Amino acid sequence: MSLGIVFLSEVFGTAMLTLLGCGVVANVALKGTKGNNGGFLMVTWGWGIAVFAGVYVAVMSGAHINPAVTFGLLVNGKSEYAPGVPVDIASTLTYFGGELLGAFLGAVVMWLAYKQHFDAEPEPASKLGVFSTGPAIRSTTWNLVTEIIGTFVLVFVILTFGGTPSGLGPLAVALLVVGIGVSLGGPTGYAINPARDLGPRIAHALLPIKGKGSSDWSYSWIPVVGPLVGGGLAGIVAAVVPIIARAAA
Repeated sequence: MSLGIVFLSEVFGTAMLTLLGCGVVANVALKGTKGNNGGFLMVTWGWGIAVFAGVYVAVMSGAHINPAVTFGLLVNGKSEYAPGVPVDIASTLTYFGGELLGAFLGAVVMWLAYKQHFDAEPEPASKLGVFSTGPAIRSTTWNLVTEIIGTFVLVFVILTFGGTPSGLGPLAVALLVVGIGVSLGGPTGYAINPARDLGPRIAHALLPIKGKGSSDWSYSWIPVVGPLVGGGLAGIVAAVVPIIARAAA
């Protein structure tokens, strides 16, 4: 498989992820929508369905749609990211680039769908919250820890039971994301995906959104670094556990 196909697959898959995922947040958070005040549970299920759709769309590239998954596979020592896609610098950067661009584009299309409601919404924080995550209690250390733990769970389960998201199955990954959201999503809004947070945050900064306020760049590194650390740790642990199990046997 060419890296061009991998790139396009990840772009479209991650765009579908953020279009539907940020879309459900917009439906809950913005003034005058049909789903206004639908609650956190509606958001978590919406993100689960977004992951389900994104994995199907990006199946040709192994459906990473998340740099933390890509990094976890790299650290785990996999020889291929997907059938016919060797793990090397070029393919790694292709996945990262496709995921980030796709996340940005999906957020832009979501904004177009909700343009009138963004104009009507008076609170800048609600507008930013549609695009990117933010902590319930701001604490650099503990927000980072939360993102590391949540992403560790995501990537470790994927690596342990499926190898790649497409191997594990779109529905299983979707339900896993819902589970992480309802269990561990309270403190930070569970980015668990650097592209999912950074791409839409860049879109928020660039789009002509009426009264949008700050893009909160001081927090933006946490949902990038935390998931990458969590994904990397998951890759290491998932590689070590079978060795320990064989030694114990």
